[in-house]
Amino acid sequence: QAQLVESGGGLVQAGGSLRLSCAASGRTGSKYAMAWFRQAPGKERVFVADIIWNGGSTSYADSVKGRFTISRDSAKNTMYLQMNRLKPEDTAVYYCAARQGFYDSYGYWGQGTQVTVSS
Repeated sequence: QAQLVESGGGLVQAGGSLRLSCAASGRTGSKYAMAWFRQAPGKERVFVADIIWNGGSTSYADSVKGRFTISRDSAKNTMYLQMNRLKPEDTAVYYCAARQGFYDSYGYWGQGTQVTVSS
């Protein structure tokens, strides 16, 4: 059974920081990449950042570039999202996801963690 569990969400003032974690277990062990997505109220889920598990190559949505940093700890099988200089428009439910291979879609998803940024 594959499982992704997010943690670290909460309420923060604009300009503040939060660090999200995503712990992977089960069939997600042999994964090609992991990613963070977010979904704001009334909007579609959108890509935030991803990381290639072996090698650590990363990419970011333009809206978070320079403010967010994605990383992973292979020994702990955990991915992180350090979010700095948060803005009210970053308010969303943040989801982590994993895919097994280069040609696979993100087939494993966490339950989501709420991030609320007050102005």
